[in-house]
Amino acid sequence: MKLSVLAKELNIDYKGKDFEVSSINTLTEASSNEISFLDNKKYIDALKETNAGAVFIKAEFVSLLPDGVEAIISENPYLSMAYASKYFAYALIRPTKSATITKSAVIQEGVHIGNGVVIEENVTIFANTFIGEDVTISEGSIIYPNVTIYNDTKIGKNCTIHANSVIGSDGFGYAHTADGAHIKIYHNGKVVLEDNVEIGANSAVDRAVFGQTLIKEGTKIDNLVQIAHNVEIGTRSIIVSQVGISGSSKLGRNVVMGGQSATAGHLEIGDFATIAARGGVTKSIKGGEVYSGFPLIKHKDWLKLQAKISKFFNK
Repeated sequence: MKLSVLAKELNIDYKGKDFEVSSINTLTEASSNEISFLDNKKYIDALKETNAGAVFIKAEFVSLLPDGVEAIISENPYLSMAYASKYFAYALIRPTKSATITKSAVIQEGVHIGNGVVIEENVTIFANTFIGEDVTISEGSIIYPNVTIYNDTKIGKNCTIHANSVIGSDGFGYAHTADGAHIKIYHNGKVVLEDNVEIGANSAVDRAVFGQTLIKEGTKIDNLVQIAHNVEIGTRSIIVSQVGISGSSKLGRNVVMGGQSATAGHLEIGDFATIAARGGVTKSIKGGEVYSGFPLIKHKDWLKLQAKISKFFNK
């Protein structure tokens, strides 16, 4: 879609350079034929370095745009991005190419396989599973009954996905109008599971808004876990039952999250960090430590605090 046409659809007065917009992307990853947005001042540095062709932006920040990047001035850039996202959504059903299934794959009855799917050697798919369009399931992976795998998901070698899990559903993303309406942000990214990932029963891994939600090699995820859009989980991490990881959070390698612990969004957890059960991560934390509680503190300090509280109430 031409940028001028998109702006007109959004009722934005735009008089800058026109070009064919291929998609929407983040400030850091957008290319010259893509558009992006700035909604939070903490991304000012990313704005100054962006390669986007144009950016939804408030008038007060236009002077910070790099040379050659067009300004699409909006009072609410996040809302404008949400409205624009529907114009770049992929077709849900794409009858363009047939699936490729190797002879060694074992597929039980009642499995739906979408167009463009690739199923490699020695894959096993149990009954009543749904495989969407352009999904890849690599060698040796096992998909148990009633799993739903949405379009564009990439599953590595020797992965296991247990019953009733959902991989690649839309993340919970909405922009809000002044009168309180919730405008859907179309999630046009995907989910990538690297090799040797295991996902327990009744878990959900949401697709990215842009780019990918990434579960790295060797990570093990328990039952009833929620992983939101654009999350990255590092190599060989352990995510225990009923954990919730909010959007765009990034976990390093060998992170352990105990049962019912959770994170806020857009934060980082360092390598080899451990979050004890029911711990609440509200800001980025360093690796190599054990943390507990809410607000989150180091586990050794949490133990001291509990001892003092117990002593106080048992006087």
